[in-house]
Amino acid sequence: MRVYNYNSGGGKSKVDGFYQKALIPYLNKKGVKVGAFGEFGMSEPPTGYFLLVYPSITEYLQVKNDLWKDKTFMDAAGSFFESTAQTGSYFRYKTYLLEAFDGFPQLKYPSKERKLIEMRTYESNNEEAGQRKIKMFNSEEIGIFKSVGLNLVFFGEILAGPQMPALIYMLSYEDMKERDDKWKKFGDSDAWNKLKVKPEFANTVSVVNKVFLVPLDYSQI
Repeated sequence: MRVYNYNSGGGKSKVDGFYQKALIPYLNKKGVKVGAFGEFGMSEPPTGYFLLVYPSITEYLQVKNDLWKDKTFMDAAGSFFESTAQTGSYFRYKTYLLEAFDGFPQLKYPSKERKLIEMRTYESNNEEAGQRKIKMFNSEEIGIFKSVGLNLVFFGEILAGPQMPALIYMLSYEDMKERDDKWKKFGDSDAWNKLKVKPEFANTVSVVNKVFLVPLDYSQI
């Protein structure tokens, strides 16, 4: 996952062009799909979210190392690199290296009707608490999500990133009403109300961050 803090709307356009014309074509040749998202709302300057989905850590490292040797990519990306080396297009971007949960090992592509994405980050006060929260998801919570009709996209433990220990997951909806209805159903469910009071899962999450996103036109997720 990459999160770009653009320096302007023009900076966003340049990065969009880089992904569309250079990076995504290269990654697709390697079997990597890319989700491209903007925030739900009109923030200024905008923020961009990109989810790069690799089959394994081994293939991630191979693709990363091959990138700068690929002439087709370098030719396609040349104008972006030249035009932004001095003035830039974003302040910096954050990178999160994520490993899929055992309980949800494969990303599920949202249907075309589900244009609202919710990305949730759960932070924990220490690593052991974070591991217990992941166990809570894998053992029961993901199953409860499915039972109440929440539309799951992915669950990932942050192996490296600016927020640790933490995990990230994504859900998709048709609109905010569906989102609110499904979360109410989850909050009211007997299964969740029994799970959340189990002593072995006490104090697993200290901070919950939520951001609402929409897929960009060229997003593959």
